[in-house]
Amino acid sequence: MTKRIRLRTLLVGGFITLLFVLLAGRIYWVQVVHADFWADKAREVWSRSEKLVPVRGTITDREGNVLAMDVAAYTVAVNPKVIHDLKLENVIINKLSGVLGKSQISLREIVEAKQKNGEYYQQREVRKEGWKIDKSVADRILRFRDQLEEETGHKDVGIYLIDQQKRSYPKGSLASHILGYENKEGQAVMGLEASLDDQLRGTEGEIKYERDGNGVILENGTVSFKPSVDGKNIKLTIDTEIQHYIEEAIKETYDKYKPKSITAIAADPQTMEILGMANMPDFDPNSYWTAPQENFYDHSIKSLYEPGSTFKIVTLSGAVQEGMFNPEETYKSGAIKVPGGTIHDINREGWGTISFLEGLKRSSNVAFIKLGYERLKADKLMDYISKFGFSQKTGIELPGEIKGQVNFNPRYATEVATAAFGQGKVLVTPIQQVAAVAAVANGGKLLVPHLVKEIQDPVTKKVEVIKPQVVRQVITEQTAKKVDEYLEQVVSDQEIGSGRRAYIEGYRVAGKTGTAQKVVNGGYAEDKYVISFIGFAPVGNPKIVLYLVMDEPNDRLASGGTVMAPVFKKIVQQSLRHMGVDPVTKVKTTASNTPNQEQTVEIPNLTKLDLTNAKNKLKSNKLNYEVVGKGKTVLQQIPKAGTSVSPDQRIYLLTEERTKLPIPNMKGLSLRDAMEMCSILQIRVMTTGEGFVTSQSLAKQGDTKVLKLVLSPPAQQVSTQTGDGEDPTKEGTDNSKSGTTSGG
Repeated sequence: MTKRIRLRTLLVGGFITLLFVLLAGRIYWVQVVHADFWADKAREVWSRSEKLVPVRGTITDREGNVLAMDVAAYTVAVNPKVIHDLKLENVIINKLSGVLGKSQISLREIVEAKQKNGEYYQQREVRKEGWKIDKSVADRILRFRDQLEEETGHKDVGIYLIDQQKRSYPKGSLASHILGYENKEGQAVMGLEASLDDQLRGTEGEIKYERDGNGVILENGTVSFKPSVDGKNIKLTIDTEIQHYIEEAIKETYDKYKPKSITAIAADPQTMEILGMANMPDFDPNSYWTAPQENFYDHSIKSLYEPGSTFKIVTLSGAVQEGMFNPEETYKSGAIKVPGGTIHDINREGWGTISFLEGLKRSSNVAFIKLGYERLKADKLMDYISKFGFSQKTGIELPGEIKGQVNFNPRYATEVATAAFGQGKVLVTPIQQVAAVAAVANGGKLLVPHLVKEIQDPVTKKVEVIKPQVVRQVITEQTAKKVDEYLEQVVSDQEIGSGRRAYIEGYRVAGKTGTAQKVVNGGYAEDKYVISFIGFAPVGNPKIVLYLVMDEPNDRLASGGTVMAPVFKKIVQQSLRHMGVDPVTKVKTTASNTPNQEQTVEIPNLTKLDLTNAKNKLKSNKLNYEVVGKGKTVLQQIPKAGTSVSPDQRIYLLTEERTKLPIPNMKGLSLRDAMEMCSILQIRVMTTGEGFVTSQSLAKQGDTKVLKLVLSPPAQQVSTQTGDGEDPTKEGTDNSKSGTTSGG
């Protein structure tokens, strides 16, 4: 018996000893051999990391007006467990449904959501209506939550707001196709938001720290910190005022003619900085999810059109460069035969025997077939089309640009002939048209169009300035000058010029109309057209080139000359005045032939000064002024700093945002300054006369307020040009099925 007890004791003791040996070995293995590995694992349990989200870079116009920026946003979340414990389901569902616009059925699914174990969730986000909401909406929810807390006596009623950021577009739909948008998931979609995303986005940072079991940060714990880097700020070439002029004008035209689309692009031809660019239909990037899909399509870089007669500028430039265009030479208009068919002018009977310059003014197809097909011939014509940048991407910063389609190896004579006046195997984008005509305006240099003016690093403060980029010299400066003068006569000839409705009193304007039949099922449609106008001003020192194109207006008699030229006139006139380009005027002379001189004073820069300092500066210069608004700082001044004015000229000091400004007394203002003031106030204006404002009155046109201004010229100035004559002759379209027809 004793022997058995000893044996059992030995066995149990040996087993326990073995366990201790194994345990000691395991401890040694864990704490010594794999110490680093398990220490790292422990740190993962103790430590916590948080992402540091960078601020996305701002996008501004050329003057620093913000077009896109990050703002505070809030996401609504609920605690189903707390809500059910307090029996607040119905009241919360009803209120959130009204504030967020989310259905009560969907909200009930969120509020009653349960886990797999049957218990209610402790946090559920209200998406998508409650996702990244504005502060004004968040404030309503906070007031409701405070009310519930007071009524129930509980500090937690199951409604939470999570602080976040979102992208905001302060100007609404303005320049929406240029900007694109960032969606609620934080993804950049289309426009510059997408193409410049790497620079705008910045770099995420991270902070890691150690904590105890209660979540308290350990005093001696390890902390690692990687700071976030904010995105770069982008300054665009866009001028917000010109963008506004463009969008206002094309929206009015779009509403009237109900086309598939209408596109406008304005640029500085000397640099190819885009001053404004817009499409209709458009969208509001702040509520992108509400717009139909077709509204997001950027026709300026993605749509292909047979350009029609605006393309004749390319043929004209090539013919002038090669010495093949004699403006006084005559030809028989009406129709011309080429192998494979007969091609007609817009007026099938023609205008008899006319000069080539008259053919340009009337937008005669026959004249350009003679220049392109007969004289330049296929090789040279196609070479000039290529040199002007067609069938190549322009290089503008927007994503998705297409290169167009031009058949550079035509098989048939009709293909060469129709290409000479912009139809047939020639398909181009609006941005290509602008770049090509800008080359004619600026002395023959094809430039890369660009939207980005500066890129600023918010950390280093380093600014990268985007400079004009020359692709090639297409035609000589002398050729360009001649072509400019010919195109000017298309507008200035108020009897036969196809572009006469683009004439602007006091400015030298060059331009060309376009009315091209659309191809439907392999043939030219009788009632579907693309109408356009392209031009620039002032000739000799152009500040703006503008292209307008409308796809399928609902009026079959609409043409580039009758519809698009007046829109061109309106936008360019407003833009030139905004840019400070004065009309050409001359001073009356006395009997001794010496000009009457009037003393002038240069206006100082008053912007951003406090109102008292600004007033003192004006008083010291003996200038009259009027304060517009109730602010204490000058936000804007009219006229602009540096303008020379007579001592009795009134200076306007704008001290509040435009939405809060009253309409001031504008008596004595020049038309340019009055138009600028009305643009700032965003009020429609009707003018009578020329010169300076003598009286004003506020009226209503339907539901819209309209400011009527009466102007009179000063005694010492007379205009060098006559007023806009309206020729009774109406441009039409040729509906014949035989041959190909395109008109200006």
